[in-house]
Amino acid sequence: MKQTIRILLTGKNGQLGFELQRSLAVLGTVIAVDRDGCDLSDPAAIRALVARTQPHVIVNPAAHTAVDKAESEPELACAINTIAPQVFAEEAAKIGALLVHYSTDYVFDGTKDGWYSETDTPNPQSVYGKTKLAGELAIAAANPRHLIFRTSWVFGAHGANFMKTILRLAGEREELKIIADQHGAPTAASLLADVTAHAIRQILASEQFPTPDSPLPALYGTYHLVAAGSTTWHGYAQSVVELAKSAGVPIKAAQILPIPTSAYPLPAPRPANSQLSTEKLQATFGLCLPDWQDGVTQVMTLLSKN
Repeated sequence: MKQTIRILLTGKNGQLGFELQRSLAVLGTVIAVDRDGCDLSDPAAIRALVARTQPHVIVNPAAHTAVDKAESEPELACAINTIAPQVFAEEAAKIGALLVHYSTDYVFDGTKDGWYSETDTPNPQSVYGKTKLAGELAIAAANPRHLIFRTSWVFGAHGANFMKTILRLAGEREELKIIADQHGAPTAASLLADVTAHAIRQILASEQFPTPDSPLPALYGTYHLVAAGSTTWHGYAQSVVELAKSAGVPIKAAQILPIPTSAYPLPAPRPANSQLSTEKLQATFGLCLPDWQDGVTQVMTLLSKN
């Protein structure tokens, strides 16, 4: 009798966790938990959860993502972004499980010209970026059976994000001022979820059911996972508003003005360049990633129907 894959998923109510429940369901039994199901700031709770569920795969999209708030609560950010991933990795290693984790463009300082590759040296400038990088390093040290996906500018139909904020503000104000000197790729949570399921399927096919002593395939490691292309927050906002108008969404904003980062100071510094190269991911897993506008259009279609 064929064994059923058990997948432990954290952060089920987040915008990525919501999409992962859909994409992972075709692979096996998904055991999805939220903050009430497991407090990620409590290592003992994490160990108990893994011991109880005995998963073949652990997928951890949960994180402390309040970038500015992290500057004033570094201990909590460290607990969730660094220690929790380490504990998941340690527990996964004990049972030979695959750990899938998500990281961020904030591990880089954003000063490079061109696209960041996985071999570029990280240099995070914020508490959020530093704790996320420390989480990456802790996972790599504790469990070689891991996938770490660095992504950027995540949005979706479920949960709070920049796209929904722009829609709300554009419906309330006649003029918007949006930062135009930060570059990156808006990435749909649905794309992240679908690629995650694809990658897990390939690893499971290559390993069947691994044990702690199984040989390691070449698929493990850190990958950049973002939509194709690049824009600025200003360009992103313009695209969202134009799509909204075409979809019949009431829009009040007549102007979307570009401003520099310096005109909108925040507690946590943002990378000016968040462009992540996905060549390694596409070559390893045989993928061709869609342009960022495709995801924005799809989510706008969903939002305009609600």
